[in-house]
Amino acid sequence: MASKKDYYDVLGITKTASKEDIKKAFHKLAHKYHPDKNNGDSEQFKEVSEAYSVLGNDKKRAEYDSYGRVFGGGAGPSGSSGFGQGGFDFSDFANAFSQGGASFDMGDIFSDFFSGQAGPTRMHRGRDISIDLEVSFKESVFGTKRSVLLAKTAVCDACQGTGAQMGTEMQTCSHCNGAGKVHETSNSFFGTITMVQPCRYCRGTGKVPKEKCNACRGEGVYKKQEEIEIMVPVGIEGNEMIRLSGMGEAISGGTPGDLYVKMHVQSDPRFKKEGPNLVTELSVKLSDALLGATYRIQTLEGEESIEIPQGAGHGEIIKIKGRGVPTGRGKCGDLLVRIKILFPHKLSRAARGLVEKLREEGV
Repeated sequence: MASKKDYYDVLGITKTASKEDIKKAFHKLAHKYHPDKNNGDSEQFKEVSEAYSVLGNDKKRAEYDSYGRVFGGGAGPSGSSGFGQGGFDFSDFANAFSQGGASFDMGDIFSDFFSGQAGPTRMHRGRDISIDLEVSFKESVFGTKRSVLLAKTAVCDACQGTGAQMGTEMQTCSHCNGAGKVHETSNSFFGTITMVQPCRYCRGTGKVPKEKCNACRGEGVYKKQEEIEIMVPVGIEGNEMIRLSGMGEAISGGTPGDLYVKMHVQSDPRFKKEGPNLVTELSVKLSDALLGATYRIQTLEGEESIEIPQGAGHGEIIKIKGRGVPTGRGKCGDLLVRIKILFPHKLSRAARGLVEKLREEGV
């Protein structure tokens, strides 16, 4: 014999739950188990719907709390549990949304599954575009400006997106009588549902051109090549994205999408970035490291003189201020020069003798 259902357990609430608690519990579970969802569960959805049809109605809840069942054809633990087969009357479920003080907007629960429910009409939006852009290491440090040529759907230049021949007046749309939207009624699992949709003839504006634009045939948009200027910011890293709002594909009667630019930075054999600083290596002769010397070093902004101090060690870092990555307000990071001492592989007889004297002196 099948075990009796506890509607409070089904909704995951206590017997002292308020109407608002019951509504919220059902709202959450209906979203979770709806069959139209990828991980939906039709059987679980039927159970929570059945539980709400009882607990969401004051009269039926009182009967259920008193007798463990609902009279008058309603479902109950001791009755048949078949969905829509005597055990659960779907008309009761539908009524549960408007009776017993538990009314709320169906579109609020099932907005994920039915578009165009009550509420403001959503503006259509054009497709986003994604492109790749490669810059040099120096350009990534100091920023640059690039122009790219894209073939995309854009606003018609001839009519400026109105779809009307220049100089032609606009007139009231006969399909929606100027309202810009139409009501479409359809039958569904929940009964008759009326949805408000933008009028496809006037694209929600309520107006249509008396004479269509010859360039775009009244669409307001067309396919064309467009040159777009991209400002690459200072200090950008590889794989970062630049978003250009409204520079994606245009759409009739809606807002254009965005352009996303994925950055690729070429490597430089001389420099690496460490935060706002640049790091490079300088090869120094052993004698210069011991005695000190002046070297010329290449920076991203040209050549600079650098003083190698007497007794400089291998791996020691010399800082050149202000020759790193710009950080804003006229400030820059530093160039960090790592000393790399070149040790000779072979020594002449004279050089060997000098080194031996150094050894004798404890150097």
